[in-house]
Amino acid sequence: MERIERTALSNLIHNEEYTRKVLPFIKEEYFADRTERLLFTEIYKFVNKYNSLPTKEALSIEINGTKSVNEDEYKKITDVLSTLNKEPVNYQWLVDTTEKFCKDRAIHNAILGGIQILDGKDKQHTQEYLPEMLSSALSVSFDQKIGHDYLTDSQQRYDFYKKKEERLTLDLEYFNKITRGGIPSKTLNICLAGTGVGKTMFMTHLASSILLQGKNVLYITLEMAEERIAERIDANLLNVGMSDLEELPYSMYETKINKLQSKTTGKLIIKEYPTASAHTGHFKSLIKELALKKSFKPDIIFVDYLNICASARFKAGASVNSYTYIKAIAEELRGMAVENNLPIFSATQTTRGGFVSSDVGLEDTSESFGLPATADFMFALITSEELDDKNQIMVKQLKNRYNDPTINRKFILGVDRSKMRFYDVEQKAQTDLVESGQTSTTDKNKFGKKLGQFSDFKI
Repeated sequence: MERIERTALSNLIHNEEYTRKVLPFIKEEYFADRTERLLFTEIYKFVNKYNSLPTKEALSIEINGTKSVNEDEYKKITDVLSTLNKEPVNYQWLVDTTEKFCKDRAIHNAILGGIQILDGKDKQHTQEYLPEMLSSALSVSFDQKIGHDYLTDSQQRYDFYKKKEERLTLDLEYFNKITRGGIPSKTLNICLAGTGVGKTMFMTHLASSILLQGKNVLYITLEMAEERIAERIDANLLNVGMSDLEELPYSMYETKINKLQSKTTGKLIIKEYPTASAHTGHFKSLIKELALKKSFKPDIIFVDYLNICASARFKAGASVNSYTYIKAIAEELRGMAVENNLPIFSATQTTRGGFVSSDVGLEDTSESFGLPATADFMFALITSEELDDKNQIMVKQLKNRYNDPTINRKFILGVDRSKMRFYDVEQKAQTDLVESGQTSTTDKNKFGKKLGQFSDFKI
């Protein structure tokens, strides 16, 4: 029966592309048979010394001059050599199968080595070495990418420019404008606002709209109970005011839920953790558990909210200042977004000064300026009595890695607080905003006052 070891050895002396790809990753200990192991060792030495593939004759001569090989072993090796003929084989299959062989053998050898350590037969290593040994075996990979070669990889770079990046489209026109079509994966997006302005309302609105697109949404809350988050999403999706939900008959409620289920193929999972008790380690375990028990893989994650998460790396109060601690949480969340290939939305509070500011900036981020340094996209929600009277809220871009943040730096959204919903307003509201000079803190706005004169703005 043909074995991958023989197929690999054959291609190592006949297929240069294959040899260049896999030789750096194959180790002689992966070959259980001594004859094949000796043959591989000579191939490896020849390629490294002469930078070319050896012939059968060259290998035969090299092995014949090896003192550790006796006459019987030499005969076995030459017999194996005679069977290593060039045969057509699918290149990608060959690489994939060789990689699997290397992984399997690395894990097999690690387990055997672990038994030797536990039995006390390995005098060089202690039991503390076991995790490192298994981790090294599990990380075996043929990934050779070690950087982008600017000149030789120009075609790949051009293809990247032309490739349309997959983004999660939002149901708010101006947010799609400023993000160039939606939120890309592997990003951390932050909403900055003061208490009661609408951080949770904004995130539950986005969660609702993305669910309607047939996407899977994971909403992690550390501030409110799961039922309270679900209540806000009910108000948004079922088109029922928050105050009316309690009075809604169950038959009508069930009808609305069934109608909603017929509109989407997505799922929305809400998970509550005690305040300041959970970090990305818990969130990653949750993702794995949901995949196992519910076959649920999120397309986006909401974390409500960042400042009351715990850090997986630091213990709060253990000689760690707030700048380092909050920055660590932000980095861990962004790392989780990259690891799971999805966007993460979260929120943060303003400082006391930012709470009454008419023109909030990144410097008004509470506790840590390391958060905006880590985020890919950050915006503020700003309200005032005048805006409240019009059922409107102002959005200001603070940081934007997707687009030029000076384009549509500020814009207006409509807000229906009873139904926990945001909506696009008429273009006139945006035009009035620009004409009023609200892109500048010194110009007059449509209410006839300078922005700097407002004292009742809330962020």
